[in-house]
Amino acid sequence: MDLFKEFLEWKRDNKRVVIILDEFPYLIELDKGVISQFQKAWDLYLSRREDVMLILCGSSVGMVETEVLGYRSPLHGRRTGQWRVLELKLHSIQEFVPSYSFRDVIYVYAALGGVPAYLAKLDNRLTFQENIRRLLLRRGAELYEEAENLLRQELREPRNYKLILEAISEGKRRISEIANATGLDKAAVSRYIDTLELLDIVSYESPVLSKPKTRRRLYYIKDNYFNFWFRYIYPNKSLIEENRGDVVLEEILADYDYYVSFIFERIAKRFLFTSAPFKIHRIGRHWWRTSRGETLEIDLLGFDRRRRRYLLAEVKWSTLKPPDIDRIYRLLKYRLERLDLKGKIYYCIVGREIVDKDELRGRHSDLLLYDLADMEQSENI
Repeated sequence: MDLFKEFLEWKRDNKRVVIILDEFPYLIELDKGVISQFQKAWDLYLSRREDVMLILCGSSVGMVETEVLGYRSPLHGRRTGQWRVLELKLHSIQEFVPSYSFRDVIYVYAALGGVPAYLAKLDNRLTFQENIRRLLLRRGAELYEEAENLLRQELREPRNYKLILEAISEGKRRISEIANATGLDKAAVSRYIDTLELLDIVSYESPVLSKPKTRRRLYYIKDNYFNFWFRYIYPNKSLIEENRGDVVLEEILADYDYYVSFIFERIAKRFLFTSAPFKIHRIGRHWWRTSRGETLEIDLLGFDRRRRRYLLAEVKWSTLKPPDIDRIYRLLKYRLERLDLKGKIYYCIVGREIVDKDELRGRHSDLLLYDLADMEQSENI
């Protein structure tokens, strides 16, 4: 507090000054009373000054939410703004590995997400597979134990959170399924998942046309590094400890395109949100049961209900040729008939690569076609 007092007495001009304290939670760990000191400094010296901005940063989301922003914190109610730093976009990721193709950049994103601290560890001279082996598939590797370390740092009961994340990574996506897989009761699972959502590790999706408060929720691991780690590293720790990382790498490569297909759907969602021929209000996956008892699904359904415009999209992480496009196009039309939407309809297919795009666009005037070549030009993903 004396530091702020002396600084403001020394400062005589009206030029704006920004004071930034990085990793503020570490300071709290050393001295809990520091929050009260900052509260007094704010109330006495800073709150009425328009020429000084104080920024408190921290990578420990849990501690920032409770100790700094929480209701019982001395600083509660004094913030003038709050900003959660998001992960980098794909084009920014490519700057870490400029020699990589856009396809390889997506492979990197699917494994590490857009966290600069992880991306900075990549060696641009190595292939994606070689980087994964170096960073994750050996004892002592820089990212081998990062997920467990983060859970221990942020959470009081890391074991239960690991059980939940393991269950989700294995395809258990409903609360009841997660509870059965972990042996925890549903109420406890809900509480743990709320915390994982707060940390931006887990999220959920609901049928996009359903009401906002629907309980039809399917959970997934949102953080790509955690998703990759719990799918490939955690189940194979014994092999890695035995120095058999090459065996694990073979397993990863055999499954990886299937894993990436789910990540690609989320990338396509961001792409279509800004690239569709109309302003989309909401977009997401939709599934429903028809009157005939069929269970149908649309990968991405975007809409602007006020103007009665709808976009139905199928997303494929594969190379699509004209016969594939024709088949998917007919399938989208069939699902629209069963969904019974009224208004202007756009059909869309997003693929890793689409052969003869121009010819297909001429054949189907109401069909939008996008692949990696189109997405690479976008700055919004």
